[in-house]
Amino acid sequence: MFGRICATVLLGLFAIVASPPSHCKPPNVLLICVDDLKPTIGCYGDPVAVTPNIDALAARGVRFDMAYCNQAVCSPSRNALMTGLRPQTIGVYDLSTHFRDAAPDAVTVSQHFKRNGYLAEGLGKIYHTGHGNRDDADSWSVASWRPKAAAYVLEKNLAMRKPDAKGRVRGPATESADVSDETYSDGLIAEEAVHRLEVYKERTDQPFFLAVGFLKPHLPFIAPKRYWDLYDKRNLPMPKVKTPPQDAPSYASTTFGELRNYSDMPARGEIDEATTRHLIHGYYAATSYADAQIGKLLRALDQLSLADETIVVLWGDHGWHLGDHGMWCKHTNYEQAARIPIIVSAPGGVRGAATQAMIETVDLYPTLTELAGLPTPAGLDGQSFADVIRNADATARDFVTHVYPRGGRLGRAIRNSRYRMVEWKVVAGPREEAEIELYDYQVDPLETENIAATSAAIVAQLRDKLDRQPEAKPQWKRRK
Repeated sequence: MFGRICATVLLGLFAIVASPPSHCKPPNVLLICVDDLKPTIGCYGDPVAVTPNIDALAARGVRFDMAYCNQAVCSPSRNALMTGLRPQTIGVYDLSTHFRDAAPDAVTVSQHFKRNGYLAEGLGKIYHTGHGNRDDADSWSVASWRPKAAAYVLEKNLAMRKPDAKGRVRGPATESADVSDETYSDGLIAEEAVHRLEVYKERTDQPFFLAVGFLKPHLPFIAPKRYWDLYDKRNLPMPKVKTPPQDAPSYASTTFGELRNYSDMPARGEIDEATTRHLIHGYYAATSYADAQIGKLLRALDQLSLADETIVVLWGDHGWHLGDHGMWCKHTNYEQAARIPIIVSAPGGVRGAATQAMIETVDLYPTLTELAGLPTPAGLDGQSFADVIRNADATARDFVTHVYPRGGRLGRAIRNSRYRMVEWKVVAGPREEAEIELYDYQVDPLETENIAATSAAIVAQLRDKLDRQPEAKPQWKRRK
């Protein structure tokens, strides 16, 4: 039974009575957001990743193997999570625009839970703040909390800090220091989250919606040394394809300026093999560090006897290129940037299941409301996949969509179980002027060749489906 956790379940009574007994308690929600986390995770089949805590969560819930973000960059992706609206619906594709400037009446998922009697709190990175953007006070019952911690602790790295092209001070792209977890932000976030759970345990009068946002494995790849020591760098997977897809538009690729901003990275040109291996090592180490912090939350749920009455969601905001196609970071419509991990463990849900059901980030909002027994607001882009939590053989979407803007065009992507098509055109511009990418993941899983020019029938079918969605809004701009 979803939406209520009852001391006594009387199935016959539920067949007669419309409302649940008064002693039924709504489930809590623990939403774990992880920055730049792609499915380099043991339970997703990565043979190298050391992620025992995420793996344990998957063993008590449903792992979604075909989950996708709505845009592979922090702020729009997080807006999609919290509002249930795609970037092209809101009209925000950048880091600096606050979603409420473009959609002032949006009701976020935590705001909706708050309106329905929940204590809603946010810790760490839930919304993207910085680049001129800010948090959203309406989403929380109390002010959101962020830690204060040093980015670097090694003297050699502190000495390497310098302003990047936009004047922000950056150090090197990695750090491995023999320090405690709590030296860095994620350890402090986990510590605070455990404290909040302990407080909630004593408050039996109100369910909680706790969103916890971990910063790693986002750049810089910083983690205590013991997480680096989990890996033999000689055994790390290296990129198999080092060039962009054949016949793809040149602008579809990323020049990974985000990585180049770090003080020990080259300003232009390729990343050499030794640096590639070191960066991949850093990404895996930072992932294991984040996994360890997630483990602290899961253990606290068990120790406080909250696990059986709490919906737990693990969500990565987007993927990340680790040298594949010669690219780094996110900022594309390709598989490595768009595919994300999502794991959901819910009271009464199936355990230890994996599904090929296709879902988007926006689908989490209506799924959580259904699982919690709350009404779902009208007008969301997301659709609930709660049926898959009840039965992992159930289906969800036939396809997902996501976007990325580049060079004055918006790349609108549609991905089904076999193909991804990307339509690149100016927003509201002529359809016939679009450039098209098409990839067949059944025969070309590494996206080596754009086959749009030789696959007109498939392109037409996918464009027809994409055209059923409203025309994308342009990037919102403040009126002068």
